[in-house]
Amino acid sequence: MKGRPMETAGELERADGERLAWRRVAGSGPTLVWLGGFRSEMSGTKAQALADWALARGRGFLRFDYLGHGESTGDFAAGTIGRWREDALAAVDALTEGPLVLVGSSMGGWLAMLAALARPERVQALVLIAPAADFTEALMKPEIPPEGVAALDREGVWLRPSLYGDPYPITARLLQEGKDWSVLDGRPIPISAPIRILQGGEDPDVPWRHALRLVEALDGPDVVFTLIRDGDHRLSRDQDIARLIAEVEGLTAPTA
Repeated sequence: MKGRPMETAGELERADGERLAWRRVAGSGPTLVWLGGFRSEMSGTKAQALADWALARGRGFLRFDYLGHGESTGDFAAGTIGRWREDALAAVDALTEGPLVLVGSSMGGWLAMLAALARPERVQALVLIAPAADFTEALMKPEIPPEGVAALDREGVWLRPSLYGDPYPITARLLQEGKDWSVLDGRPIPISAPIRILQGGEDPDVPWRHALRLVEALDGPDVVFTLIRDGDHRLSRDQDIARLIAEVEGLTAPTA
């Protein structure tokens, strides 16, 4: 008799000696991979709900923390979009096999698309929650106040106030390097896998019109955009989690 699925944990060492903390459920079907947001952790509400779903259904699931996030090592201020993209690719390459369904929240939505572009042969589908594509240039940079611009010019870093906790560092390098990974550059985004987007209408961080701009840029034939009119950025209410699980179940159902 097979035992109940269990979630295991470990660390993945990168070439520079930093270590990515991860948790994994071995199971059937395409492996679900959670890509968290900017300054988020793999222990967050949505990631934990997906882990519980995977354990209950015997499905494969991987979650991890980027450099400088959560249980992983490294300095958050040293992170960039390119580095966190490399973390995501390192995790899926070392810790998963076969087809993948990427679930990305906020910045993780941008990274999920970058991972899909880098591993098109493996990515079967994507679920994006308030996807913050190009957020460094399109959303963050325009809102930096004059004192922040001065700090970036003078010191290369600005401590940005947060609605969710203490101020956090924004570096000039993060803003500049983010341009290198733009997906909203006027060209179609060549992702052919099915994509489901969940977006809150009351999101103060990623306006729904920004997410709709992404929908218009996607080149694939199977893109569904769902606007949750009273939803916020996190979409972590019970009804939001239920909607997320429904999307995941629809995309990961085993095929005959």
